[in-house]
Amino acid sequence: MAAYHKPESKTVQELRDIANKLRVHSITATQASKSGHPTSCASMAEIMSVLFFHTMRFKVSTPRDPSNDRFILSKGHAAPILYAAWAESGLFPISELQNLRKFDSDLEGHPTPRLNFIDVGTGSLGQGLSVAAGMAYVGKNYDEASYRVYCLIGDGESAEGSIWEALHFASYYKLDNLCAVFDINRLGQSEPTSLQHNMEVYRKRLEAFGFNALVVDGHNVEELVKAFHEAQTTKGRPTAILAKTFKGKNFPTIEDLENWHGKPLGNKSDEVIMHLNSLIRNSGPLALHPQKPLVEDAPTVNISNIQLDSPPNYKIGDQVATRLAYGTALAKIAKNNPRVIALDGDTKNSTFAEKIKTVDPKRFIECFIAEQNAVGVAIGAATRDRTVAFVSAFATFFTRAFDQIRMGAISQTNVNFVGSHCGVSIGEDGPSQMGLEDVAMFRAIPGSTVFYPCDAVATERAVELAANTKGVCFIRTSRPNTAVIYENNESFAIGKAKIVKTSSKDQVLVIGAGVTLYEAIKAAQELAGLGIHARVMDPFTVKPIDAASIISNAKDCGGRIVTVEDHYPEGGLGDAVMSAVALERNIIVKKLAVTGIPRSGPPSVLLDAFGISARNIVSAVQEIVKN
Repeated sequence: MAAYHKPESKTVQELRDIANKLRVHSITATQASKSGHPTSCASMAEIMSVLFFHTMRFKVSTPRDPSNDRFILSKGHAAPILYAAWAESGLFPISELQNLRKFDSDLEGHPTPRLNFIDVGTGSLGQGLSVAAGMAYVGKNYDEASYRVYCLIGDGESAEGSIWEALHFASYYKLDNLCAVFDINRLGQSEPTSLQHNMEVYRKRLEAFGFNALVVDGHNVEELVKAFHEAQTTKGRPTAILAKTFKGKNFPTIEDLENWHGKPLGNKSDEVIMHLNSLIRNSGPLALHPQKPLVEDAPTVNISNIQLDSPPNYKIGDQVATRLAYGTALAKIAKNNPRVIALDGDTKNSTFAEKIKTVDPKRFIECFIAEQNAVGVAIGAATRDRTVAFVSAFATFFTRAFDQIRMGAISQTNVNFVGSHCGVSIGEDGPSQMGLEDVAMFRAIPGSTVFYPCDAVATERAVELAANTKGVCFIRTSRPNTAVIYENNESFAIGKAKIVKTSSKDQVLVIGAGVTLYEAIKAAQELAGLGIHARVMDPFTVKPIDAASIISNAKDCGGRIVTVEDHYPEGGLGDAVMSAVALERNIIVKKLAVTGIPRSGPPSVLLDAFGISARNIVSAVQEIVKN
């Protein structure tokens, strides 16, 4: 091991003292809030002490400085000790810890980026390592900077498959700037964990995944210092520190006992605090200062005002799949800004995310078939505004990563998701491949923007807009070719619909999106031959929906609306429209959507069989006009 110097006994003792101070703070904070997880904090006290006051390099005054080391607390329920570490570092007064979990305090029950020292929200277990891997990937491959990334993981959450997806990713990409720390305290919430303290099994598993696996006594400061030094000097693979710890460490009559998870100590707190204080040799001001010299080599990054490198270049009537237009647009904005990146789960030749490789192969991240990890990596990559990340997959496969996407919103992420192969229009692949719930899922995400472009021009502009939009964005793209209907210079805006067919005699407003917009146009032409005039609207974004335009056009058409969507009835375009007109008198909505579980078949057959073809629209319009 290169240049390891054993810490002086004075340093070791002070790190022990800090660990016990952090335990005291965790107890008093959870006592004040009458809730929290002091025993889960106690098991990781020495780890936090060594990390924050010996190992990590960061500026206390600017916790999100791009050159700082990063720390992710995956076991977010141990938030009190994380807050305590920052308070002891001098970022904010220690007295603030008594406001834990209060409504008017940002020291919430689990960490969120409301706090300037938190990059992502954690607490939905099993997600932190993916985020950390995304940060480390950016640090190693894009920033090419000296900062390191540390992620603390609970042994209970290590049962989550997303942890093992992240381990595989980190090892495959040789993220030697990443250190995963497992707090193996043996006890879960309701009973002991499956492996308890079987450290050899943990070690073999981590080594099998390609990690430099180090088993240590997690309460031994000297062993931790040495292990973190080895992690820093190990090249070519990430390190996992497997720390054997005890839940409620140094809590008399509580340590290593069941049924103390998520409970303040109550009437035992005074006794425990007295014991902890007796262990502290120096209760005065810290001699160790957390702010260590760091190499300020993270480059300045500008991800504002991202534009297509060249405007759309199509002819009216060209047949182009919107998924292909997505790939074209992705390459264009990547050419315009070096921080645009793409991630995919082995579908890049179907989503066309691979087109970014024609601009710069390094800016494509293959995440393989592990969508939960792919989303987490993207969230990590986008932290501190280091990249503009686009994650693509078949739309339906994002459903398995819904929790990561939900936590991304809590984390105030700006990640863009692109789901192709939506609806029955994909055809013969069958229902397992058909995204039919995706719009509902992304509409449910707070602060999200949901794009549903119908042609190549609209798709390119959707990509450009998404790259500059805060919050989670979702772009729904289609597998079949669709005709270009917009001129290349057409302007698009979030929340602004387009009328693509209109007359002064319109009796009904038909709203379609993607492939169903073309069915609506076809139906309108057939209806005209029957003496019924239909106006056709392209919403462009389903969230926010253009309520004002829908209402005004519906009133022009006698208060009649028909919606048609390649999606299940619940939560999609139809429901968005119905919400927009819910308080309007004299407007009725008839909703056409895919009912029942579809099956394989030619796209045109499926559109007709499941009620969203031009023929079905004609019937629906005739019925609503008649009644």
